[in-house]
Amino acid sequence: MRVADHCILAFCRLGIAGLAPRAPGTWGTAMAALLAPWLFLPLAFGERLLTLSMVFILGALAATRAEKLLGRKDPGQVVIDELLGLWLALLPFATADLWLMTAAFILFRIFDIAKPWPVRASENWLPAGFGVMLDDALAGLWAMLCLGGLHCLSLV
Repeated sequence: MRVADHCILAFCRLGIAGLAPRAPGTWGTAMAALLAPWLFLPLAFGERLLTLSMVFILGALAATRAEKLLGRKDPGQVVIDELLGLWLALLPFATADLWLMTAAFILFRIFDIAKPWPVRASENWLPAGFGVMLDDALAGLWAMLCLGGLHCLSLV
């Protein structure tokens, strides 16, 4: 395997999070939550949108390559999509205290696992890694809507 392929897999796995023997998606979401206060939340809103766009495109391209390298569609080791989904859920918030981050984590995992409409359907709307990224983006949007509602009610 080429060095570039090792780098692609490390990116897709968010380092070691995707290598967890159980629940790599949950570990990927946890890694995304740990990184958000330093790499995402301090950015201005427009910069966050640009970051999410870049993560979507680069993640989709990398996930497409990872599918070929790992020999399966949407391999569990690929958790860059969890980072996209959680960060999308946090998009409207300039900061996130422990309660907000915990609520974002739980809500995103619920929507990512349960896959309500149109999350499950979206997995097949785009080819390869783009479909991998899209379903988590929609799960992140569901989580964002719920977080916004909880925030308006002053619950987070």
